[in-house]
Amino acid sequence: MKRITLILIILCLLNSCKSEYEAIAFVTVAIKNSYEAQISANIDRASGKDELSEKINSNIEATITSSLSENSDKKKLETVLNDFNQEYLDFKNDFPEDSEPTWELHIETEKTFQSVALISIAINTYEFKGGAHGSDRIIFLNLNAETGDILSQNDIIKDPDDFKELAETYFKKSLENTNNKMKMEDFFFGKPFQLPENIGYSDDGLVLLYNIYEIASYNQGYTEFVIPFEEAEPYLKLY
Repeated sequence: MKRITLILIILCLLNSCKSEYEAIAFVTVAIKNSYEAQISANIDRASGKDELSEKINSNIEATITSSLSENSDKKKLETVLNDFNQEYLDFKNDFPEDSEPTWELHIETEKTFQSVALISIAINTYEFKGGAHGSDRIIFLNLNAETGDILSQNDIIKDPDDFKELAETYFKKSLENTNNKMKMEDFFFGKPFQLPENIGYSDDGLVLLYNIYEIASYNQGYTEFVIPFEEAEPYLKLY
């Protein structure tokens, strides 16, 4: 009888944890205001009203705004969008002959992975203020699923030197799989292999992504590859 009671208690605790985990649901919210510039924002947000959801949403918004043009840090997202639009209006007023093409600012997020331990969100921003091309960037935001805190690479990866060796192996494999004629040294301008600034999670494994200009030339675009979880797990603190 005591054994059955113990099992029931354990099952109850497991169900409680599962319910709490499943409560962190996300919805995509579009900011639809009238702008002169071409502006769009589709943001994943935790749908709950609790403190954890609010912290997750605050960190998502803060990461977006800090990744945009300078002076955007610590501003509300809608304020940043309004500022961008006003800057375009001021530019049109000051230089009417140079006001085309229309400026653009596009923001989109995607939740790429979620577990009891962490949440990984890809944030894509594109800014164009004239010129040959705009500024396109992807950031992986990794959050502690229990606290909503932002996780650094040091919070995720143990034994960085060993992990770097593993990552280099998969980087070389990715070049072989894509039939890329460039050598690894061509990407790093003759320097040794370096980990990217952005490492995130997906259902397929750990995603390592280099932004445009981070390695190689602009024409190369994004460079990314995936390390399957069965290979990456021994090097991870959280999964």
